Amino acid sequence: MKRIRGHGRGTWVFSAKDFLDLGNRAAVDQSLSRLHRDSTLRRVGRGLYDWPQFSQVLDRPAPMDLDAAVAAIARRDNLRIMPDGLAAAHRLGLTNAVPAKVLYWTDGSSRTIPVGDRTIHLKHVRPGLIRWADHTAAAVVSALMWLGPSLATDSRLLDRLRQQLPLSVKQDLADGISTLPTWAAPIARALTAQPRPAS
Repeated sequence: MKRIRGHGRGTWVFSAKDFLDLGNRAAVDQSLSRLHRDSTLRRVGRGLYDWPQFSQVLDRPAPMDLDAAVAAIARRDNLRIMPDGLAAAHRLGLTNAVPAKVLYWTDGSSRTIPVGDRTIHLKHVRPGLIRWADHTAAAVVSALMWLGPSLATDSRLLDRLRQQLPLSVKQDLADGISTLPTWAAPIARALTAQPRPAS
């Protein structure tokens, strides 16, 4: 519980694997099950738990942090996971389209995982794409794959994305341009180009 409290309520989803330095698997499983039975922890999926925050508005535990659940699955199953293109484009404000399902790309097998009242869909993608999962530019690359070559001709969308990207993300994208599809490389260069000083 000391480790769990260190993350705060409602911000961390975890599995037994996150505590194996404290004891063997059977002991950790037993401890988590006991904490769940006494309502200290909430089980949000098979082998997944959180320490929920209570919502005064809803008068019940607040919904689980979905991104934290995905991160817990990645740690537990030794996967690399990144948002799919539509979800990434939506987060970046590049489309008003709302994803119909919770979809992530992974280097593992394609499957569905029930978590809380949601279902996480994992889709296997090629190594050249999933290599971005641990990078700050992951969402940008995902969005590029969804938007496709047409983005190169949409100057307003390109300008909006360029203006909102932090320098660290632009640098990360620039460093990996050689791994992008041929059509995406010029778009990435346009996004990472330094603006010319005014004359």
